[in-house]
Amino acid sequence: MKILVTGAAGFVGFYLSQKLLSLGNEVIGLDNLNDYYDVSLKTARLSQIQEEKDFTFHKLDLTDRDKIEQLFAENKFDIVVNLAAQAGVRYSLQNPHAYVDSNLVGFMNILESCRDHNIKHLVFASSSSVYGANTKIPFSTSDNVDHPVSLYAATKKANELMAHTYSHLYNLPCTGLRFFTVYGPWGRPDMAYFLFTKAILEKKPIKVFNYGKMRRDFTYIDDIVEGVVRVINHIPHHNSNWSGANPDPSISNAPYKIYNIGNNQPVELIKFIETIENCLGIKANKNLLPIQPGDVPVTYADVDDLVNDVGFKPNTPIEVGIEKFVNWYKNYYF
Repeated sequence: MKILVTGAAGFVGFYLSQKLLSLGNEVIGLDNLNDYYDVSLKTARLSQIQEEKDFTFHKLDLTDRDKIEQLFAENKFDIVVNLAAQAGVRYSLQNPHAYVDSNLVGFMNILESCRDHNIKHLVFASSSSVYGANTKIPFSTSDNVDHPVSLYAATKKANELMAHTYSHLYNLPCTGLRFFTVYGPWGRPDMAYFLFTKAILEKKPIKVFNYGKMRRDFTYIDDIVEGVVRVINHIPHHNSNWSGANPDPSISNAPYKIYNIGNNQPVELIKFIETIENCLGIKANKNLLPIQPGDVPVTYADVDDLVNDVGFKPNTPIEVGIEKFVNWYKNYYF
């Protein structure tokens, strides 16, 4: 298939592009290479895949409507995987307009181009942060998610609503994927595990929010990518079990579906830090702090739909994933 991957220089986009190429697909990668974090890491990721004969890269911003439309017109994509977005909960408190531009305006341009060019399946990244103030765990895609606690989460919920509308109006098959705390080699430098590793090696104190009691469903990158690949090949259809009298948010009478992709085993932050310490052989100097605005105390994915529909359940233990990350970090930075 010919597949467009937006955010191809990003963490998930980089791994997904590699996987799709290994399966014999043609991949067109798009990224604006913005400076939200170290651009050299993005270009280093890209250099790993740009030599592949079936990979083509376009430096392009989702907000450039004309160029996006031109890209779709010049390439007859079978599938679109939209991973490009302004990421980060905390940054959304500082620069909210970046989230409106990329996550709303940019996503709108993707939807319009998918509609105009008869895309067979749009798969897009949502986030576990859409669960917001929900306290019922594990988080199920059938739960109401109308109480986000960050603008980032609100834009991801908006993506799900926008995609559903296009699915309903134009019969565009859409699948949204709520990723749960993705980690691994080549990861994002603004993520906690990356910051912890850097600070511990530099013998600097680390900030541990919610006094280390935060629980996260840490999900290794290979599990995320396996889930995405399986979902790409599982195109949603109109679901006759959906009822407007008792509407399930995860399905629809339109060709639309939402999945969680998470490890289904939340880990307390303090244990996660201990795992990093064990892999590094160095104890961290911990600065215990209260929870930050926009953060939620726990994330925990119900992945039953993923297991039932595509036969996959993420299962990489944090001990395995963190060791791989630490080994990569030392090799890349030292």
